[in-house]
Amino acid sequence: MNNTIVILGAAESGIGAAILAKQQGYAVWVSDAGIIKQQYKTELENLNILFEENGHTIEKIATADVIIKSPGIPEKAAIIQQLRAANKLIISEIEFAYKYIGTSKLIAITGSNGKTTTTTMLQHIFKTAGYSSAACGNIGNSFAKQIATDPKEYYIVEVSSFQLDDIIHFKPNIAILTNITEDHLDRYNYKFENYIHSKFNIIKNLTETDVFIYNADDAVTMQYINQYNTNAIKYPVTMNHKINQGATIINGKMIILKDTEVMEMNVSDFTLKGKHNQYNTMMTSIAAASVGIRKETVRDSLVTMESIKHRIETVAFIRGVEYINDSKATNINSTWYALECMTKPTILILGGVDKGNDYEQLTALVSEKVKAIICLGMDNLKIHEAFGNIVPLIVNTTSAEEAVKAAYHFATVGDVVLLSPACASFDLFENYEDRGNKFSAAVIDL
Repeated sequence: MNNTIVILGAAESGIGAAILAKQQGYAVWVSDAGIIKQQYKTELENLNILFEENGHTIEKIATADVIIKSPGIPEKAAIIQQLRAANKLIISEIEFAYKYIGTSKLIAITGSNGKTTTTTMLQHIFKTAGYSSAACGNIGNSFAKQIATDPKEYYIVEVSSFQLDDIIHFKPNIAILTNITEDHLDRYNYKFENYIHSKFNIIKNLTETDVFIYNADDAVTMQYINQYNTNAIKYPVTMNHKINQGATIINGKMIILKDTEVMEMNVSDFTLKGKHNQYNTMMTSIAAASVGIRKETVRDSLVTMESIKHRIETVAFIRGVEYINDSKATNINSTWYALECMTKPTILILGGVDKGNDYEQLTALVSEKVKAIICLGMDNLKIHEAFGNIVPLIVNTTSAEEAVKAAYHFATVGDVVLLSPACASFDLFENYEDRGNKFSAAVIDL
């Protein structure tokens, strides 16, 4: 890399890249097609970083030695197509940040579901063990901003397929792939294999001293894993199978096997419930063991772990009805896991920006558990078509407040109201956090 960097996109990822680039002595310019939030403008102005908003000046961008693309910008965007045609070097923020990791260690987590829970859980274990660590990436600070403003010995980074699309040298010491299910197909020309390839990018630079942890029960992962060769040490996680290395759950007991060390723990002692969280817990446990954290510390951490915000999070009990915020469920598989956990008659709040969803995957669980569906989105036709003959009551709403009021009207004692949208949130909300926060606030208002 030479002296001039242009950053496309001025949200968390782009601002973090700008801060780190400025710190490292680059001439930095930030360009955003929309309006930049005031908090980000202030950060740029405080560092004397020049920027533009409401459009891209292609002539100026094209003079950059390297261009850092924020993950929210799709490959099909006109500016990206122009820059590709000009053979400009385009990288992601995590690729740029990795250059400045120094002697610190990197644990990277990706997957269609479970990324945030696994990242948060692992940070909790590291913190309990007294390690200098930070959870960053798609949660908290961006990877670049974390390195620039608060460096640690261990970075536990949640990474998306969009970020992995534009890596060259990015290489974690421990790579975790939670699972792969259909998601973001609108960004991948509706070709599932393109999305799968992006996820497996996480291991493309691993060496024999690195660790790869993956879900051996995930059909897609296992179908494609041999197409992506790696010399890394492999630790599979599985259920109801004996293993030589990795993690398994047999007869209600988690068993961690790394070299000759064995850790055992009753699943009933896990704070986070549900089958999906059992996989997350196995992955975090073997990752912690891989860096030498004592098994007693891992056990203590798993017992004291708190629920993840916006992930099957109980907001309140009102007149005998439980209200659960699972706003982070932005795809079908995530909602499937949430419904699997439900043991009460369920009023499901579903909908948003459809990313190519196949709702048929939910049919069996919806038929068994859901008494009413409340659509929360601008276009709900696919939901009506998928469940109209299964669920007797389906209504449309266009705000969190309206959805919660409808749920309150339909619910009776012993029911659960579950916000688990299976869709992105951008039609009515800023992001899934905004959606979850407004749902929770509307529940509290009851």
